[in-house]
Formats: sequence, structure tokens, C-alpha cells
Amino acid sequence: MNHQPKNRISRKGLTVWRLYGMIETTVFAVLLAGVGVLTYFFEWPSWIYAAAGGVLLLFGFLFIYLFPKIRWERWRYEVREQEIELQHGLFIVKRTLVPMVRVQHVDTEQGPILRKYDLSEISISTAATTHTIPALITAEADELRSRISVLARVAEDDV
Repeated sequence: MNHQPKNRISRKGLTVWRLYGMIETTVFAVLLAGVGVLTYFFEWPSWIYAAAGGVLLLFGFLFIYLFPKIRWERWRYEVREQEIELQHGLFIVKRTLVPMVRVQHVDTEQGPILRKYDLSEISISTAATTHTIPALITAEADELRSRISVLARVAEDDV
């Protein structure tokens, strides 16, 4: 079995991750502005301004455009009768199989930014860890949470 999980997360997830990237880049820009102020007051070399600008552009490109795009393209999941398969990663692609008999409970979560885009994330808890499927349309997330809950109970009864 070497095929990828078939389901993707919502394309709106890409928008949300880009928004997070914009917030991170803004915070980074404020820090670099502090460096600029220090450069002015302590009369450090003026090339520091250009270096700070270049670093900010690179940071913005990576965190607003590139990383969210790669992350969205690689995020896949599939819920089967016996297991949940997750695939995600930025530089290293990680594939995880969660047996249904190990699932203890399933939650949906929605912060203010996800709510604005009608998205939720699902947390699947086992005794060892919690796995998350991010950026699902809220109605899909609720339906998937119910489905996993039913499958986990059936799997538990079969043991």
C-alpha cells in the first residue's frame, strides 16, 4: 500500500496559513525596525538597513508564500474503517497510521481566525499522543469527528 491518502484539507487553509505568515512577518518587521533604530542611534554601518530589508523580504516570501504552499500541498488524510492515515510535512514528509482501536476521543477546535473562514481542526487523541487534521470546513470537520467516533467504537467492540 504505497498510495497517498486521498483527502486534502480545505484550500481556505492555505489562506489562513498565509495570514499567519503575514502576522509573523509583521512581528519580525517590528523587531527589524528596532534594529534600524539602534543602527541610527549608535551610528552603526548603513549596510545594516539594506541587510535588514533583504532579510525581511526573504522572511516574508518564505512564511507568507512558499512554506504555506508546500505545507498545503503535502497535507493529506484518509479515514478508513480500521485506521486513519495522515501525511504532512514541510521538508520531511511524515506519514502516520492511527489504528481505530487506539482512538480514545475526537475533538474539533476553532479559533477566531479559523472561525472567520468557517474552518475547524480535528484532534484525534490516543493514549500516546494527539494527532491533528487542520483547516477542514466546519461542517466536514463535524461530520468527520462523528464518523471517527463511530468507527472507533466499532473497532473497540471488535477487540
